[in-house]
Amino acid sequence: MPVTDRELHIKGLNIDWDKIDRGSYLRGIASISGMDSLRFNKPVTFFVGENGSGKSTMLEAIAVAYGFNPEGGTKNYMFSTYDSHSELCGAIRLVKGRHKPGWGYFLRAESFYNVATAEEEYSKGPGGRPMHLHEKSHGESFLATAQANFKPNGVYLLDEPEAALSPQRQLTLLYQIAECAGAGSQFIIVTHSPILLALPGAEILSFDDGPVHACDYEDTDSFKITEMFINRRELILRQLLRPEE
Repeated sequence: MPVTDRELHIKGLNIDWDKIDRGSYLRGIASISGMDSLRFNKPVTFFVGENGSGKSTMLEAIAVAYGFNPEGGTKNYMFSTYDSHSELCGAIRLVKGRHKPGWGYFLRAESFYNVATAEEEYSKGPGGRPMHLHEKSHGESFLATAQANFKPNGVYLLDEPEAALSPQRQLTLLYQIAECAGAGSQFIIVTHSPILLALPGAEILSFDDGPVHACDYEDTDSFKITEMFINRRELILRQLLRPEE
């Protein structure tokens, strides 16, 4: 059974723009620049939008403000290979629920190799269980990390988790997200995947066309472009690849 709105671990956030430099690039991101607050209403929230729309910037800021390593992992991961997160994390105040989650994980496609390397090092300690992630394919190690860390009553922030996964594995991930959310966990996910976005009952927030706003599944570019390509593939390819006149 999905958690209710009152039981969400992260209920929302507020942004103090006085803590952000006047010349910061954040002020030029249309989806974020006018935002003072954001509220979450469902156990699973998807961030959608075109590349550069600010969705990953927002997710990363939430993750760092919550206490996760900017490059990913659990709150116990303390490594750093490249300091790239924005100053937004320092300007965000999270609105948390009453119940403390038992576990959490920040999963990023962009820096997963670094996380996998750190995972191998941490597993060498007392009680560690090596996952041998570098011995698996990228997709296998990505899914194995998700499966090992998805637990009831947790907080999970995922940045483009579909990047390493086949369509079939995306369906596996969708099922596991649904199962975990139904056991009291909360997910905030950046994705372009029309498969993951189809999760019933999820909240979809668009970072396109101005301020962040809710949208329906059928109104996402991920769905519309995929549907158009499947139904009109030959016409689209003919127009896209035709020789220049």
